[in-house]
Amino acid sequence: MNLKIAVLAGDGIGPEIMEQGVAVMSAVAEKFGHQVSYREALCGAHAIDEVGDPFPEETFQACKEADAVLFASVGDPKFDNDPTAKVRPEQGLLAMRKKLGLFANIRPVETFECLIHKSPLKDEIVRGADFICIRELTGGMYFGEKKEGTDEAYDTCAYTRPEVERILRVAYQYARQRRRHLTVVDKANVLASSRLWRKVAQEMMVEYPDVETDFMYVDNAAMRMIQDPRFFDVMVTENTFGDILTDEGSVITGSMGLLPSASTGESTPVFEPIHGSWPQGKGLNIANPLAQILSVAMLYEYFDLKAEGALIREAVNASLAANVRTPEIQVEGAPQYGTREVGAWIVDYIRQK
Repeated sequence: MNLKIAVLAGDGIGPEIMEQGVAVMSAVAEKFGHQVSYREALCGAHAIDEVGDPFPEETFQACKEADAVLFASVGDPKFDNDPTAKVRPEQGLLAMRKKLGLFANIRPVETFECLIHKSPLKDEIVRGADFICIRELTGGMYFGEKKEGTDEAYDTCAYTRPEVERILRVAYQYARQRRRHLTVVDKANVLASSRLWRKVAQEMMVEYPDVETDFMYVDNAAMRMIQDPRFFDVMVTENTFGDILTDEGSVITGSMGLLPSASTGESTPVFEPIHGSWPQGKGLNIANPLAQILSVAMLYEYFDLKAEGALIREAVNASLAANVRTPEIQVEGAPQYGTREVGAWIVDYIRQK
């Protein structure tokens, strides 16, 4: 297969982890006889500094012309600490999602047996947790009508039936491929937009009699994820709730540096780690590249290249088992490995298989 990949390394630790992700992707392509070409493009704070736009038109065109986008992170403290800034790195991320029509964010939450002790939850609660959060990505308060004034401000959470239907269909498709259990998360006891979500879901569930569908208020879902994360198989929810719940879910594994994600929809899909730019770790060779590398696995699997994705996952698990880990997940007394060393070990494993 020939694949054209747009590479958006972004800010902070992004370029360091992206280097490892690209190296792994190239190693797998070589092993399986694929041709992969890369086109680098600006985004985030880096793009603002260079051209004044966090998602410039040239980057948009690079994404549109690619088969997939491999993305790392955006964000910089100089914007976080300036409430008067008119342009922010995160606006580029929202623009990318909107322009590419990426309405579905897929975040798997899976525990690693050798890292159970790193989770803030008790072993008996977290062991075996394996679920997917599907978040609607282009509607809700993040994209609704806004007003920001000195004495009044608001963000409007608006959804239409077609928007709700299309994300629910994605969720049902994933549920059918897994354990056939879908949880629709809303706040229908308070919010009109949530009542639309529930009404549409109740109408659609009869189309999927092979999937068990249940409904849960978002506050209850947040508690249930901590009390019994193994209850969930596939969870679907709106943009703001999904943003919060997926970050909560990521902590269950013990490190945000372990989890990849995909954003799909009308145009080029985007694959990225769920963590941020971590500017404090920039240039220190300590950032965990595994989420970026597992994003490459999701990318291959999206194109139905399952053996390629499986080999990457095998290599990641082997690195963890061999204690080839970055500092935040390393066991006490074991050798220290940096971003580059972990990436190189995984590339070597792939080449030797």
